[in-house]
Amino acid sequence: MGKRARGQSHIPPAWHWINERGLRIETGDATLAYYAALISQELPEIEDVIPADGSLLLVMRRGADLSADLWATLVTPPLGLQASKGVLHEIAVEYGGIAGPDLPELAEQARMDVATYINRHTAEEYSVAFLGFQPGFPYLRGLPSALHARRRASPRIRVAAGSVAIGGQYTGIYPAGGPGGWHIVGRTAAALFDPQRETPALLMPGDRVRFVPKDSCS
Repeated sequence: MGKRARGQSHIPPAWHWINERGLRIETGDATLAYYAALISQELPEIEDVIPADGSLLLVMRRGADLSADLWATLVTPPLGLQASKGVLHEIAVEYGGIAGPDLPELAEQARMDVATYINRHTAEEYSVAFLGFQPGFPYLRGLPSALHARRRASPRIRVAAGSVAIGGQYTGIYPAGGPGGWHIVGRTAAALFDPQRETPALLMPGDRVRFVPKDSCS
C-alpha cells in the first residue's frame, strides 16, 4: 500500500488502517449496504471484504493504492445506499428436547409458553449480518427484542453441530460441534459449512433465513 494513500489527512476517524493491508470501516447499521456497494464495484485494489458487527474489514491487494471510486464510497456513500436482498433459505429446525435444552428457560424468561416462543422465533425473516466464530457460523439479525438473551454465564464444553442458538441480539447456527456459550433452542440437519462445495458456507452476508419448525415440543 502506498504511503500517500495511507497518509490521507481527510480519512474520518471511523475508518483507519489496522495493518499494511487492512482498512477497518465503522459502518454501524449500514454494514450490509456498504458490503453490497463494495462487492458490486469489483474494485481491483480490494482483495476481500469481510463484514463484522458494525464494521467492515477491507483487505487490500499488496502494493495497491486507493482508487477514486473507493474513496468516494468510503467518504461519501451513494445516496439511497441499501443492502441488496440475498438468497432466502428455509431451514428446518427441531425445537426443544435434547435438540434445544435451553428452550424452556428462555421461554420462561421471555414470559411466554414454549409454543409461543417457537412461533415468535419462526415468524421472523432474518438477515445474515456476518460470519464468524466458526467457518460458516451466521450471525442472524432480526431477532425480536423479547427473545434477546445474554450469553450463558458458563459456556458448554461441546455444542452439537447444527444447533440453533440465541446470543444477545442475534440468533445463529453452529456449523460444527465444539464449545459454545449461546443458548440452544433447537437443531437443524442443514450443512452450514462443507469445504467440498464450490461455496463452502451455505449462508453468506446479506442472505435471508426463515426457520421452519420440524418437530416442536411443548
